[in-house]
Amino acid sequence: MNRAELFRYVGLDVSDDTLSGHYELDGRHFTEEITFENAGDLRRPAVEAVAELWYLLAGLSYFKAGAAHRVDLGDTRVGPHGRALLSAALRDGLGEFSFRNNLPLDDIVIDGGVEASSFQPSLADSKVLIPFGGGIDSVVTTEALAHLDRSLFIMSPAAGRFAPLEATAAVTKLDVVRATRRLDPQILRGDDNFFNGHVPVTAMVTLLAATAAVASGYGSVAMSNEHSASAPNLRWKNRDVNHQWSKSWSAENLIADALTERVGPDFVVASFLRDRSELWVAKRFAEVPQYHHVFRSCNRAFTQQPGERLATWCGVCDKCLFINLILAPFIERDELRSIFASEPLSDARLDPALRSLVGLGLTHKPFECVGDPDESAVALRWVSQLPAWRGESRLAELARLTSPDRDFFELLESQGDSRVPAHWLR
Repeated sequence: MNRAELFRYVGLDVSDDTLSGHYELDGRHFTEEITFENAGDLRRPAVEAVAELWYLLAGLSYFKAGAAHRVDLGDTRVGPHGRALLSAALRDGLGEFSFRNNLPLDDIVIDGGVEASSFQPSLADSKVLIPFGGGIDSVVTTEALAHLDRSLFIMSPAAGRFAPLEATAAVTKLDVVRATRRLDPQILRGDDNFFNGHVPVTAMVTLLAATAAVASGYGSVAMSNEHSASAPNLRWKNRDVNHQWSKSWSAENLIADALTERVGPDFVVASFLRDRSELWVAKRFAEVPQYHHVFRSCNRAFTQQPGERLATWCGVCDKCLFINLILAPFIERDELRSIFASEPLSDARLDPALRSLVGLGLTHKPFECVGDPDESAVALRWVSQLPAWRGESRLAELARLTSPDRDFFELLESQGDSRVPAHWLR
């Protein structure tokens, strides 16, 4: 399959509640629409300035269809930091796409674009918008920021809302600012001449949340990306390949710099969990039992087609296994089994996947939003020694093969740098 020659940014249309991004791939036109609910009017200069950053990254969903050699920004307003964000998203954010398609993207040329203006919108420091995905991460962030004026930000597909996400959000009793995403039907339908693969969706969601926040007068957006999101899956052609690049520390800083360039330094977008391990998050989640039987992290509940969505945890995917593993140190075994309606950790058929999670697999860490192998190995070691799990001798045997660099209690402490502002902390 041949690569395309030219990907063009044709224009961004903004109405009071809708963004419409227009793109062309070798003359083939694509449009993506985002419609907001409960956000302010989008037709203000500062809001449009943030929306233009979303428009840049949203183009990757269409760029990837042809992996064009040249990207023309046309009349898109973009500053040096915005251009740096797009460049990194094209190369690192599409790292998994490149690897899976054996398609290096180091030769891409980005040109075009016009000078961007900077604005200083009036925003409330005490108001925080929290992108909410219905998993343990965003639940923990939401509960930890209870001392602030919070609302949730949820992105839904045009095909219909995700039931477990909505049920988990309902437990918070918070207002929801929503964005409904309508991908171009050509991408949903597919084409034998299209390349397919992962794009940095979380970075796009971050910028949509930022757009809604500025439109609604919120002073900050609190993401829920842990320290381990920065750990790459593998090294390929002298580049790190990270499925979670758009949740990484690098991406967070690139996004922050691009936003500062457009709307000033007072608007904060940061991950509340940046310096925290997956085990720390699991411990905090175990302390909020009202969410335990409604939350869902299994990706098979979040497919685009409603008819293909599972009503329960599938119990066999990498994500189910990982969440089961990190919650097991903190939630009683019987209770955990009732939450999942299965027990991935005791399923010997999943041993190859478990070995990959703890760094003993024949291949790299799964292309999933899971913790780094060190964290998984520490969790396995701890669980294998718990009285309720000692009968699972295969877990202890596997745990003995691991050699993590940190121990259980180290992972419950701060893990590094963070951009969390002081007023988010009690």
